[in-house]
Amino acid sequence: MAVAVLAVSLSGPLMAAMVVPPLAIAFWRNGLAAVALAPVALGGRREELRGLRGGQLRFILLSGVTLAVHFATWVTSLTLTSVASATALVCLQLVWIVAWQLLRGERFGGLVSTGLVLAFGGVLVVSGVDFTLSVRALVGDMLALVGGIAAAAYTVLGSRARQSVTTTTYTFVCYGSCALVLAVACLVSGQDLAGYPAPQWGLLLLVTGTAQLLGHSVLNHLLATTSPMAVSLALLLEVPGASILAAVILGQQPPALALLGLGVMLGGMALVVVGNRGSATLTEAPVD
Repeated sequence: MAVAVLAVSLSGPLMAAMVVPPLAIAFWRNGLAAVALAPVALGGRREELRGLRGGQLRFILLSGVTLAVHFATWVTSLTLTSVASATALVCLQLVWIVAWQLLRGERFGGLVSTGLVLAFGGVLVVSGVDFTLSVRALVGDMLALVGGIAAAAYTVLGSRARQSVTTTTYTFVCYGSCALVLAVACLVSGQDLAGYPAPQWGLLLLVTGTAQLLGHSVLNHLLATTSPMAVSLALLLEVPGASILAAVILGQQPPALALLGLGVMLGGMALVVVGNRGSATLTEAPVD
């Protein structure tokens, strides 16, 4: 799990360091990941792929679409605001899931309610600081928030799909459908899918191998075998991890007040995770 968290922490800094258009970055990291998984999926999982029908396939494809929205907004936000702000705001996905459950009438303890207030209070602090810096940074924050909402939808849909589908099959189809949606988005928006300098291709391969395959794919597997609370808490470490790496790689140093807001946000998310630990049951999913 520690390796997976380190791998996803590299995602924001590496993508922010690229000169490749943001939608193209999102396309290539998902497309290359699907290609990397193809030999296993089309070999050992061929029968399972052929057997995908109805609700199974629908939930996987919808997961791919929401994942495309997540990457399109989040990667774009990295060109507008700091890696620390973008990563923290996009990691609010668990908070959005719990907020949605509250709207549907589910009840949680005081710990969750306190966590939600702290998390959204932290968002206001970070966004307020970024607004004083530039409207551009605030737009980046808003895109990252949308990316977090899309990630929440992806998580909910993916959990439904993973109840009866192995990690390899789910990941292969999801990444492939996500890449297809992003390819269309690139063509419509006029963002080039090729013609980059060689070092940029190296960064694309690096972010695919680390964040996409070693990070997200491993975490997809862990969700079927490990406590969701443990995975969720571990993922919160992506925020300080990405912030430290962005400071080292890109020289980004957010204002002190923004760091305070990030800390409040992280604390709130941790309370939501801990307070929510007994409200959902872990459904055993097929493991490769």
